[in-house]
Amino acid sequence: MELSTGRGPEGLSGRTVMVTGASSGIGAAAARLFAAQGANVVLMARREDRLRELAADIGAAGGTAVPVPGDVTESADVERAVATAVDAFGSLDAAFNNAGWGMMGTPLHQLAEDAYDRIMDVNVRGVWNCLRHQIPVLLSQGTGGAIVNTCSTAGQFATGAVAPYVAAKHAVLGLTRAAAAEYGDQGIRVNALMAGSTRTELIEGALREIPGLEEAAVARAVQKRLADPEEVARVAVWLCGPESSFMTGAAVPVDGGCSAV
Repeated sequence: MELSTGRGPEGLSGRTVMVTGASSGIGAAAARLFAAQGANVVLMARREDRLRELAADIGAAGGTAVPVPGDVTESADVERAVATAVDAFGSLDAAFNNAGWGMMGTPLHQLAEDAYDRIMDVNVRGVWNCLRHQIPVLLSQGTGGAIVNTCSTAGQFATGAVAPYVAAKHAVLGLTRAAAAEYGDQGIRVNALMAGSTRTELIEGALREIPGLEEAAVARAVQKRLADPEEVARVAVWLCGPESSFMTGAAVPVDGGCSAV
């Protein structure tokens, strides 16, 4: 039986995957995992030095990665990253739209307008920009493909992050489900990765600034700990691969059991 996944039996080997937010944390871990499976990886993030260092590390390990510095809130930057995938490797087969930004500890009524704008721009507009440039390429190729959007447990319930972040991640889940419904019959799968508290650069910074935050962050989790970025990244890689071929429009929890209680 031929599966409409945009991939053959070799899995991700030889396929091209775009990863945003690739300069650190979950994005960087995912990029390494994609490359280890034989994928060509297009790395996108704002910090060019981090991207070039990661691309060099992947190359030294025998993988293939191309850095494309850019900001997901800028449509032209995303368009350039997608074009780089096609120009460098001949196709775009999967994407992990992982870039995000948030805050903790500020009540809704005290949050500045510029913080609200940045949270909504990076998390919602960023995913929107990625989808609207990635999907036309996947459609034009006629072979389907897979897209994973990093959401959060905040996409399902209030987590202690600031209110606009919770709203933004609800929006990401909505975009994911809408895209899955619109393009599923053309072989494009779109799923959301509902990540729990993870030791990313952003979280580590917050932990240093807010006393007692780590205990609060893991209080709801069954496993009572923060995730390592690679633990979350493994699920993103799986969702981009053929093993998850009958999954689309799903909100996949990788949260240590937060959503179970």
